[in-house]
Amino acid sequence: MDMQQKIIGGVTNRWLEHGSGRPVVLIHGIPTSPRLWRHVMPLVQGRSMAWEMHGYGSSIPVDKAENISLSAQADYLLGWLDSLELDEPPVLVGHDLGGGVAQIAAARAPDRFAGLMFTNAVCYDSWPIPSVKMMARLAPVLRHLPEVLLYPTFVQLIHRGHDNRQRALESLGEHWSPYVANGAARSMTRQVTALDVQDTIAIADRLPSLGLPARVIWGEADRFQKVQYGERLAADLGTEITRIPGGKHFTPEDHPNDVAAEINALLNR
Repeated sequence: MDMQQKIIGGVTNRWLEHGSGRPVVLIHGIPTSPRLWRHVMPLVQGRSMAWEMHGYGSSIPVDKAENISLSAQADYLLGWLDSLELDEPPVLVGHDLGGGVAQIAAARAPDRFAGLMFTNAVCYDSWPIPSVKMMARLAPVLRHLPEVLLYPTFVQLIHRGHDNRQRALESLGEHWSPYVANGAARSMTRQVTALDVQDTIAIADRLPSLGLPARVIWGEADRFQKVQYGERLAADLGTEITRIPGGKHFTPEDHPNDVAAEINALLNR
């Protein structure tokens, strides 16, 4: 997997790429990066491009004044796709916040995509989760804390979201390092204070009319994004939900085979 980048309108876009064939765009959430998809991408039967949301991962330090709300991320995503000049529209895949970005982008430009796949994604009024809301409220204080005081909270979040302990430990190594390198407290508080649930509520009524092939797969034991929201999302998209018994939030890391199978089902339609 190679990290690539392209400057579009003065803004740096980064993505991981793997494979060839029909394009698939994968979008991560918080507190992860394109590396969330590292176990999924080799299993996808197409050209996988894991796009990095602005202000996350290696893009944390790029532009501190940049708008990194989900609504703005959807605009960045569409601009990046324009620049790629793909021969055919991609399948769009989203997890957590990335699922919200994907919904907004699809609602704005449904003809730009060949299909949608969501796994444990934010939607409707399902987010932000209580711990993130608290971080946003305490941001003026938290942004000045040393990393050593935030790390236990990060560890707890990761472990609560995984049902595979080994993958949870691996995930900590993958996703904590960009925060440490760029000031964890400042980076996290910037991310959480940019979140606005109205971004997904505003486009919720357009989901049933998108008319795109869709798949929804959900870890049914997720305490962050409850499976009932996945059921509602699947119904609005005109599809069935695939449940992962015992699965929690970080399905691309814990259950890459199941997630990749849903993506490939769309590619093979």
